[in-house]
Amino acid sequence: MLAARIHEFNQPLRIDDIPIPQPQPNQVLLKVAATGMCRSDYQLLDGYFCAGLPVELPFTPGHEICGHVAALGSEVPDESGLRDGDLVIVNPNWGDGTCRQCHEGNEQLCGNGQLVGFGPNGGFAEYMLAPYDHLISVADQPDVTPAYLAPLTDAGITPYRGMKKLLAAGKLGADRTVVVTGIGGLGSYGIQYAKLLGGGSTVVGFARSAEKLSVATENGADHTVNVRDKSVDAVQDELEQLTGRRTVDAVLDCAGSPESLGLGASILATEGALAQVGLMGERVELPLFPFVSGEKSYFGSFWGNHNDLIEVLALARRGAIKHHVVPTRLADINDTLEALGRGDIVGRAVVVFD
Repeated sequence: MLAARIHEFNQPLRIDDIPIPQPQPNQVLLKVAATGMCRSDYQLLDGYFCAGLPVELPFTPGHEICGHVAALGSEVPDESGLRDGDLVIVNPNWGDGTCRQCHEGNEQLCGNGQLVGFGPNGGFAEYMLAPYDHLISVADQPDVTPAYLAPLTDAGITPYRGMKKLLAAGKLGADRTVVVTGIGGLGSYGIQYAKLLGGGSTVVGFARSAEKLSVATENGADHTVNVRDKSVDAVQDELEQLTGRRTVDAVLDCAGSPESLGLGASILATEGALAQVGLMGERVELPLFPFVSGEKSYFGSFWGNHNDLIEVLALARRGAIKHHVVPTRLADINDTLEALGRGDIVGRAVVVFD
């Protein structure tokens, strides 16, 4: 099989011809149909995760995966319902099953867990292995296009979980304003969740290009602001013209850059909340006195759990989610990664296999 693998950090992926892996007793061999491409894949290759998520080289990235069951391990129970040829998605967060986070259902927070594509070899390959109990059948989805389903396992659930945190904190609802920053792979879904969960909130999209702002509008944003090279005051002037207010009640940051986080913190109203899901930067700096005196909140929100994924699939099943997919080929994966690193991809790039 062909697999795009890291042999050295800060070097292009190599497309290798390697043996198809054989499943262990509790594993399933998948014939990969589509794998989403995330900016974190670019960061993995760039060495961003070396300290926190070390991998043994050569290594195959790719964590947003949809594929067909090609072989079952000898101990995969019949009760799993998995059969040869079934179309499934991979729940990418594999906890140890023993810690408090796992018992609460948050395997993505497990300190001893594994994240496919950041430890176990991932989906930038024609075949891959996954534990049977982390596969979810998508045969009942009305649109079983693998290129649409694969990104839901990260780009789809990550902003969903972040928006749920803002909802649970009581920051969404009528007469409230929520901003989604960074209309890329995550933010294009984040705008939709702001409308779906917002309870009548005014939804504003922040981005740095007209093309990305157009996606925000298509996905339901009430207003958009191009924040490129603008001061906080200039952004607030536009907010006031659009919404009648210079501050907002909630921010979902899908970029995670120092600039986007600084802007988000600066425009929060009293008792406002910022939920961060993007990871472009390395540190968060917040204005201390305004956050304390205004009782503002900051939430880190990482990926999503099994229930988040099931809920997102249910929304997709109802036709409530729009997809903005940029298909690519395994042969072109390095060019696409470079485009991701530059921020040139509008929507979600997805490697589509024959």
